[in-house]
Amino acid sequence: MLPFWIALQFLSSLPIRLPGMPEPKELGRSLLFYPLVGLLFGSILWGMSIALAGAPLLLHAALLLTVWVLLSGALHLDGLADSADAWLGGFGDRERTLTIMKDPRSGPIAVVTLVLVLLLKFAALLALIEQGQGAVLLIVPLLGRAALLGLFLTTPYVRAGGLGQALADHLPRSAGWRVLALSALGCLLIGGMVEGLVALLIAIALFVWLRQVMLRRLGGTTGDTAGALLELLEMAVLVGLALV
Repeated sequence: MLPFWIALQFLSSLPIRLPGMPEPKELGRSLLFYPLVGLLFGSILWGMSIALAGAPLLLHAALLLTVWVLLSGALHLDGLADSADAWLGGFGDRERTLTIMKDPRSGPIAVVTLVLVLLLKFAALLALIEQGQGAVLLIVPLLGRAALLGLFLTTPYVRAGGLGQALADHLPRSAGWRVLALSALGCLLIGGMVEGLVALLIAIALFVWLRQVMLRRLGGTTGDTAGALLELLEMAVLVGLALV
């Protein structure tokens, strides 16, 4: 179960502390457990939503979104902010884009992007709570983290060295595809043939488009663009389901 604890430590702010640095093989295998971490996050959010039943709707949605962000320690929002700055400031140049993504400072484009994404997530959560679609809270984190697995399965990692390279190099490919298939099946079983299928189609469509955007600009992915993918995919699925 070490790969699961590695995935949970990396993807969450939960107090998980592993002794020492894991072996590269274990790092690669941890990617297989990303969807399970997403399902765990979804279960926490779903349970919290049930506990908040009867609370004012605006407060209900705001608390859910706050816990959602805190569970990941804003890890993926940081990647979204860096990617937003780099995509605008890079002016289409690969090396300039990669350089800007390494800069820890956030510019106005990053701030605007974060505000808009969080605003859309909040509004969609509010609508879904009103509609009583609690299963969405299980589906969306699952799909978001399954998308990270899919990205590392299909897309070159462009920064040599570091954790991301170890993940990409040691990911068991055939097992990864099986986990993706199980994640898609789980989405359909949890959400049903309407919400589940709509969520899956939105996630696949956005994944394909964003992956092509990354390939055109960078020739692959980085940790920051992976985080941006997750945040944008979660936002799109939430908004899409709220509109169904």
